[in-house]
Amino acid sequence: MDNPSPQALLEFALDAAWQAGRITLGYYQTHPDVERKADNTPVTIADRQAEQKLRQLIGRYWPDHGIIGEEYGEQPGGSPYTWILDPIDGTKAFVSGVPFYSNLLALTDGDEVLIGVINLPALNETIYAVRGGGCFWNGRRTHVSAVDRLADAVLLFSDVDSFAKHGKAEIWQRLVDATYIQRTWGDAYGYALVATGRAEVMVDPVMCLWDIAPLQVIIEEAGGTLTDWQGVRTIHHEEAIVTNGALHDQVMALVRR
Repeated sequence: MDNPSPQALLEFALDAAWQAGRITLGYYQTHPDVERKADNTPVTIADRQAEQKLRQLIGRYWPDHGIIGEEYGEQPGGSPYTWILDPIDGTKAFVSGVPFYSNLLALTDGDEVLIGVINLPALNETIYAVRGGGCFWNGRRTHVSAVDRLADAVLLFSDVDSFAKHGKAEIWQRLVDATYIQRTWGDAYGYALVATGRAEVMVDPVMCLWDIAPLQVIIEEAGGTLTDWQGVRTIHHEEAIVTNGALHDQVMALVRR
C-alpha cells in the first residue's frame, strides 16, 4: 500500500501490539530466566520473542518501513515511516509478576509521531492515539483530568533513586512538596494514567526513544503536554515531563526555579 490511511496503520498497530502482548502473557508469572544487559536492566525471552513478532508483522505488511527496537536495533527502510518498538516496557514489573508492564509501538513520519499504542496485556487495557484523531482507552474517547492546582495533583515516577543519580534530586523534592499524592505507578503505565485522567503529572529524568515515542501523540491527543525538562516538545531528549496541560506552567516553574 503506497499511501496507507491513518486508520489502516492504526488498526495494524493495535493488532500487532495485541499479538505481542499475547506472547508476553505466555511467560507472565511463570518466572522466565532473566538476563542482565550491559546497563544492568533485565531482559527475558518474552522481550525478544515479542519484538521478533512485531518485526515479522511489519516486514509482512509494511516492508518498506523502517524499524527501531529496543532489543534488535535499527533497520532502515525505504519510506519516511519508521516503527519504534518497546516489546516490554516495564520489564522489572514483568519479571516480578506485577501487571503494570506494557507493549509500546509508535509510528513516525520523519520527526512527527503519527500513532502511539500502550498495550497493557495483563490489565486488558489499551490506550492509543492517531495524530489529529483523539486518544482512546479500550475504544472509548479519553482525556486528561481538569485538575488545575498542583496541591490537588497526583505525581507519578518510575524509580526512586533516578532523580539523585541524574542531578535532579532538588527539583524532585520541590515537585513532591507541591503535590498531593506521589506514587511509583511508573513506566508507560504512569503516562497511561495521565492520558486517561487518573493522574496529573509524570516525570522521568532518563528515558530511551522507544520509551517516549508512543507517549507524545497519546498525551497530546488526550489534551496534555509532553516535553523534556527544559520545556521543549521533543521525543529525542532522553527525559520527559508529562502533565495534564493545566499544570504544565506550574510544573515548569518549579523545575526551572
